[in-house]
Amino acid sequence: MQAALRFAPGARPIGAPRRLRGLRLAATDLDWSTGDGPTVEGPGEALLMAMAGRPAALPELSGAGTPTLAERITSAASADR
Repeated sequence: MQAALRFAPGARPIGAPRRLRGLRLAATDLDWSTGDGPTVEGPGEALLMAMAGRPAALPELSGAGTPTLAERITSAASADR
């Protein structure tokens, strides 16, 4: 899991760098965090899903940066339709 968490924030094919810009992500079930800015925290699996733009992960996340991440995920999902 930690290998995937280390890789995903820089994964351009899934749009993670754009989605995560200015946010800090922190896993609550693992010793892992990345980034700077308002924090988004939750289980590692939910963070991976969020990095990939999956809105189903949003209910498992919390922190001051969560509304920003949610907006980025949902606006991208709307644009894809």
